[in-house]
Amino acid sequence: MENGPRHTNRLSGETSPYLLQHSHNPVDWYPWGEEALQIARSQDKPILVSIGYSACHWCHVMEKESFEDEATARFMNEHFVNIKVDREERPDIDHIYMDAVQAMTGAGGWPLNVFLTPDARPFYGGTYFPPRPIYNRGSWKDVLAGVAAAFRDRREEVEQHAETLTRHVETAGNFGIGDGAPATNAPFRRSTLEQIKGQLLASADKTAGGFGQAPKFPQTFSIRYLLYDYAITGDTGALDQACLSLDSMIRGGIYDQLGGGFARYSTDDRWLVPHFEKMLYDNALLIIATSEACQLISRLPDATGRAALYREAIGQTIRFAERELSNGKGAFFAALDADSEGVEGKYYVWDKKEIDTVLGEDADTFNRYYGVTAAGNWEGKNILTRPSDAPVPAEQHEKLESARLRLLEHRAGRVPPGLDNKILLDWNALMNIALSKAFAALGDDRYRDMAVDNMRFLRDHLRGDNGQWFHARKGKTEIPAFLDDYAALIAALLQLQEITGETAYLLQAEDILRFVIGHFGDPETGFFFYTHSGQQDILVRKKEIYDGATPSGNSMMASNLLYLSIVFDQPEWARRANQMASALGRVVTAYPGSFGGWATIFQAFTYSIAEVVITGRKPENARKEFLAHLVPFRVFQSAQEENTQFPLLRDKPVEAGPLIFLCKDYACQLPVNEVSTAIRLIENVQKFQE
Repeated sequence: MENGPRHTNRLSGETSPYLLQHSHNPVDWYPWGEEALQIARSQDKPILVSIGYSACHWCHVMEKESFEDEATARFMNEHFVNIKVDREERPDIDHIYMDAVQAMTGAGGWPLNVFLTPDARPFYGGTYFPPRPIYNRGSWKDVLAGVAAAFRDRREEVEQHAETLTRHVETAGNFGIGDGAPATNAPFRRSTLEQIKGQLLASADKTAGGFGQAPKFPQTFSIRYLLYDYAITGDTGALDQACLSLDSMIRGGIYDQLGGGFARYSTDDRWLVPHFEKMLYDNALLIIATSEACQLISRLPDATGRAALYREAIGQTIRFAERELSNGKGAFFAALDADSEGVEGKYYVWDKKEIDTVLGEDADTFNRYYGVTAAGNWEGKNILTRPSDAPVPAEQHEKLESARLRLLEHRAGRVPPGLDNKILLDWNALMNIALSKAFAALGDDRYRDMAVDNMRFLRDHLRGDNGQWFHARKGKTEIPAFLDDYAALIAALLQLQEITGETAYLLQAEDILRFVIGHFGDPETGFFFYTHSGQQDILVRKKEIYDGATPSGNSMMASNLLYLSIVFDQPEWARRANQMASALGRVVTAYPGSFGGWATIFQAFTYSIAEVVITGRKPENARKEFLAHLVPFRVFQSAQEENTQFPLLRDKPVEAGPLIFLCKDYACQLPVNEVSTAIRLIENVQKFQE
């Protein structure tokens, strides 16, 4: 039992759950800011920056082993200025120092521990360090002692290494843009797209779905590329691999079979054992991909069961977000921890006896369907899966659903994983897109209303003055928005105008786009910096190109520029998007799994982009019917009254019934009245531009 008040450090006044987790450490942590940097300069002490996030399992491990140890903390406090950073709150800092550690060690991850000179230049670092040497990894105490000695005794060498690393960080991840190297000419050809598809399928797991080996991440961008390929070319091989990947995840342990929602990744090839943390962005991206797959396969005569599986996963995942990540006012929190009661996955796994007790006579049916055994499938416990894809008889479906809900209610009585209650602009914008996509695929008005409410919350709470928005904002913490925030926000507004017909969303998107061009753009390369031109508290300004766990802000901006160039007849925006994508021709073609967002932009530039307008006094039904179809590359507007403000809407008559116009470069065919006819016309004209 504790005696007396617990020690607190300078993190106790922060709002980040991750920083607050460390506020009782004996380490004298500072948050990132001028106070800590000034102390380092004035005392000429090296800086330790330790970066993590609240749902990070190994971050918790290192805290317990080292940062809560009094002797270790005393050494850290004596020899270093110690700074804790929440990577989700300050991704800009994480990007900079992750690049440095990857250059030093060839690997990265979290916790990220990097040592800096007093002027914030990196000179040494790594990820997790154990309290004692093990597996050829030095102990944290040995690392601290070695770094302190090097800074004291070999200062010139440290400074030279810091200078070299800083120069590397300035260009890391740029993939040659802006270095004078010629861009690949006209990569937007059918042969290029076939090469990209071939690369993806060569890395695909043809048995268990997904791409590459364990650990397996969802790679939703690659899945969407294959879906779009099928939508245009009819290549069933592309569709089969995309759907196999989604099927395997939904039936696997990475998906929460009781409560819905996806864990971050699978530790094995078969999607059985997840890393149990649940992130808002992963679930948003998987809803998007599954919704688009559902749109495609719902039109196939032999895909009824698969379509039902996708509809169920979309609905359950949205309900999970409502139940466990919603702030009750329209926004969504960031993440759920992997650990419960200090044990990873404890909240989600089951002992067969417990299931038998809760379900009684229904247990046998449930256990067969979800693969539950007395021996378990992971460390003596059961991670629920759906090992069989055989259709469930109608008489069993109701029984299984009742059993699922009873176990879900029972599980709610367990100690839940920790909640990271940050509200982040970019992740909420991705979830907003997911809700719009789910509405398009399933036609459930509630999803549209949730998207509208979410955008209203973001506008009311994360928008500043003079066009500025905030990445996160709570209490005294106001973090200016980064490129990813603005890019995802624009994309969300574009989807919202499609599902609502409200042109105000387009005007907001245009305003934000112009702000980003002015404050983030690099006129020389056409790309965008990750940080605002006025931001002063970082070592360097970087351009992030790589599509990682989330799409890069630059690939999203290229897509936004292309869409809005048509909406507002601004061809220079399309030229800029073309310039950006062309500059990456070689790397995207060679490594499409790492540049999946860019790969889909290659498709958009290669295919004919349809311009679709629906008018009518009550266009809702026709709009909903059109949105139910996946038309990957198109600009879509609808109107219930004549509108001269937007080029695509000008001179479009509005009648009692729907009129559907298919246009190219604002020249339109004669309107049709039936959505099915319009879809056939689009499929006939949306061909490759060789």
